Amino acid sequence: MTAKLGIIGGGVMAEALLSRLISRGTHQAQDVWVSEPLPSRRDFLAQQYGIHATGDNQAVVAEVDVLLLAIKPQVFQSVVDALMPPAAASEQLVISILAGVSIQKLEAAFPGQPVIRTMPNTPATIGAGMTAITPGHQANPNHVQIAQQIFAAVGEVVEVPESMMDAVTGLSGSGPGYVAVMIEALIDGGVAAGLPRAIATQLAIQTVRGTAELLQTQSLHPAVLKDRVTSPGGTTIAGIAHLEQAGFRSAIIEAVRAAYRRSQELGR
Repeated sequence: MTAKLGIIGGGVMAEALLSRLISRGTHQAQDVWVSEPLPSRRDFLAQQYGIHATGDNQAVVAEVDVLLLAIKPQVFQSVVDALMPPAAASEQLVISILAGVSIQKLEAAFPGQPVIRTMPNTPATIGAGMTAITPGHQANPNHVQIAQQIFAAVGEVVEVPESMMDAVTGLSGSGPGYVAVMIEALIDGGVAAGLPRAIATQLAIQTVRGTAELLQTQSLHPAVLKDRVTSPGGTTIAGIAHLEQAGFRSAIIEAVRAAYRRSQELGR
């Protein structure tokens, strides 16, 4: 029998997960509960996916086998403080997608329950996400398998020790933002060089997409691909030399480190 899934928070990531889980048949709509404070959002989710939608967090907790926390980290404590644990608390798996909220905090909020900390990213909304998961002390292999099944619905999954989760947040959790900025810069560069914006946009997005797929499908190290496309005295090496001069590589590294530090701050 499929475990009943409850989601506290009905935002973009919650919708991405529930829509893919239902469309793939991993969960039936009648087995999914979502708690969302905005009535308009509740109505949309219920009508669009046929799930149970409510504004009562406690009602969700009481109904489900797996509880997914999809709220802002800043409201975590106020939300969990208002929850009453289910009668069979040790049987209910709690999964969190909250940046910076540690296993220790999750286990303190849900004593005796198995918890799993995760960090997905926004490409999950189209099934191309990357999620890292870390099981808590009470989580067994079956609990890990449940979490893997949920997040495999929206992309790839990797298990990491918790000591790496803030770094994961800085890289893949925040990474789509960095890539979007890079794509925007490529587009503006094309416009500056004389391209119409629509053409520059198409060129930039497909170039980034194709490069990522090439690296993945051929298992190439990025340096190998870079060397393949930089001919002596050519255009690409001229552009790369300018990127190096402008500190592009260092800027990306420091962006990841800044997001990593911010994730640590959110967890304190």
